Amino acid sequence: MAASTLRDAAILLDAGLLDDNFKQLQEIVDDKFLVDVITLFFKDGERIIGELAKQLEKTCVDFDKTVDFVHQLRGSSATVGARRVNNNCNRLHEFCREKSRDGCLKTLDALKNNFYDLRSKFQTMIQLEQQGQASYPKK
Repeated sequence: MAASTLRDAAILLDAGLLDDNFKQLQEIVDDKFLVDVITLFFKDGERIIGELAKQLEKTCVDFDKTVDFVHQLRGSSATVGARRVNNNCNRLHEFCREKSRDGCLKTLDALKNNFYDLRSKFQTMIQLEQQGQASYPKK
């Protein structure tokens, strides 16, 4: 049986977008559930990124509230193995502890780039999977 696009996400692992947590998730769930988990991660992630942006747009940032959103995204990104997103969350958490709005804003930009890049690649993989093709998105 040929490996499906979701079952062979080596290109995303090699690019550093994913880590071993994704491999572990693949081992314990079927393809349909994996797609559901990934879809939920991106839906929730988009909402959380929006909330982070709102918090950081304020003149007087509530860093405690911001950290709560960071923790949510960090947890879900760790669950699906979204390495770069998780790393950005760790940096964002550090800047929140330092109460550095500028650092948070720069890190949020990097977080958005990594999140939407990964989402785009996963969407392509899911579409190819549903079409029964075995092509992979480029790095």
